[in-house]
Amino acid sequence: MSAPIDLYFWPTPNGWKISIALEEMDLPYDLHLVDIGAGDQFKPDFLKIAPNNRMPAIVDPDGPEGAPISIFESGAILQYLARKTGKFYGHTARDQISVDQWLMWQMGGLGPMAGQAHHFLKYAPAMDPPNDLPYAKDRYRNETARLYGVLDRQLAEHEFVAGDFYSIADMSIWGWASLWEGQQQTLDDKPHMARWLKTMGARPGVVRGRALAAEKRGDFRKDSNAQNVLFQKRS
Repeated sequence: MSAPIDLYFWPTPNGWKISIALEEMDLPYDLHLVDIGAGDQFKPDFLKIAPNNRMPAIVDPDGPEGAPISIFESGAILQYLARKTGKFYGHTARDQISVDQWLMWQMGGLGPMAGQAHHFLKYAPAMDPPNDLPYAKDRYRNETARLYGVLDRQLAEHEFVAGDFYSIADMSIWGWASLWEGQQQTLDDKPHMARWLKTMGARPGVVRGRALAAEKRGDFRKDSNAQNVLFQKRS
């Protein structure tokens, strides 16, 4: 068995992508918690691994040519793990192109838009002083709804996001999509997305990945110190 991968993680939608992938791929890993509310992501040792001060990140002691490698950015980590194991990337070049485009759709679209929806709908109004901004709330709620419409139409034609096979694209999208209620969305007009969410949520690897350090997941609306760390300007 290969040496365990070091996983730098906190239980968020971005963190779940990698915990789910490691569980689904049956890869051994050692967990290193990065408490983003306490500012662990700004510590020098972590910045050597993830210079953009964001988790998740990994260090694989058995990287290319047998040498250790550190990787940041969840999409890049998913692609690396899929290539390393030969799993969840489809079976053909066309499959891989489909996976990549939906992975990029999540990284450049759904993740940022749903994340902003969470911020302006949940956290900004709870800050001191409150930042209850109707324009921002409407913009990100509406754009997230548009993206879920795109997802639902894709899933009307395919069992999974990239086609009729389970892939890292599904893993990347599920964490954000599973929090649709907090983004003030509805599934009433998205039956295919609802079906996919149920299928995904029943997978043992998804269940285990989602449960990792779940007890650490908190509500930043109630923690002003964490808000200062997460939402204030930093160089």
